[in-house]
Amino acid sequence: MAGTSSVLTDDSWLSRFDRELFKVEGVLAFIGGLAVFSLMLMAVFSVGGRNFLNRPLPGYVDWIEQAMPLIAFVGVAYTQRLGGHIRMDILVGKLKGRPLWTAEFVSTFFMLVLMLLLMWGSWAHFARSFDFGAPMWSRDSSMDIGIPLWPAKLLAPVAFFVLNIRLTIQLWGFGRALRTGEPPIAVPMIEDAATQAANEAMHVSGLEEDKQ
Repeated sequence: MAGTSSVLTDDSWLSRFDRELFKVEGVLAFIGGLAVFSLMLMAVFSVGGRNFLNRPLPGYVDWIEQAMPLIAFVGVAYTQRLGGHIRMDILVGKLKGRPLWTAEFVSTFFMLVLMLLLMWGSWAHFARSFDFGAPMWSRDSSMDIGIPLWPAKLLAPVAFFVLNIRLTIQLWGFGRALRTGEPPIAVPMIEDAATQAANEAMHVSGLEEDKQ
């Protein structure tokens, strides 16, 4: 489901939980954006220091390694809620009603199983790095300036945990739709090209009005 999507809401506990979780996901996505901005500033300082002072930023590569999980993982749940992950809608996009919700339920279920396995594996990877008895609680560190690696390794299972909560909400939403026959709540709905274009035009129009 690439591009824009709509998420239906109501007064149910599922919808309220969805909106509260979306706030958390938004904060995580904002932190990821700050990481990208910080890397940009660090690149400016490192290149400027090398060119003008013959002294680049110490440990620049180490800090990039630390920031990669922030950029790669913390926004995955936010994107899942918006329906922004790349997927193939050639067949699913032609379905309506319960057949569509069944296909979405099955695909979300297998995605949840996969992410649970990845969360378990990434947690084990973090556990091998973390040690209360070691200096800075770390059994390994970066090669240049010796930054402990366990904080970066912890970000993956934390981000996957939030994503698993999001997938569970969506699985519940599709299951509820299959049971009641009503449109699913708290899940991104597939939009056709015309609807996406109209929503994007409305969004741009709103931004233009704010500037005036």
